[in-house]
Amino acid sequence: MSDTIDAAVAALNEKMGGDGFDGTARFVVGDEGSFIVDESGAHRGEAEPDVTLTADADTFQQIFEGELNPTAAFMSGKLTIDGDMGAAMRLAQVLS
Repeated sequence: MSDTIDAAVAALNEKMGGDGFDGTARFVVGDEGSFIVDESGAHRGEAEPDVTLTADADTFQQIFEGELNPTAAFMSGKLTIDGDMGAAMRLAQVLS
């Protein structure tokens, strides 16, 4: 796993405060790779996701650090979402 993915997993777990997510989401970080967020938190691995979120590393970093609202990132085209929009909205609440 790349250093970028390692940093994203650590940042998201910190932001989530040790809580998991009610569902399964895959984060695709540009050309760096991807990771999963589920009931056990953020981690690398493979699972059939309810929703897939795709953005570059800078966009995810801004979201995880609270500098960019996930909804604003989506509306501006910096973040794409495929799959269950309800799961994406629940995840946005976790990330905000």
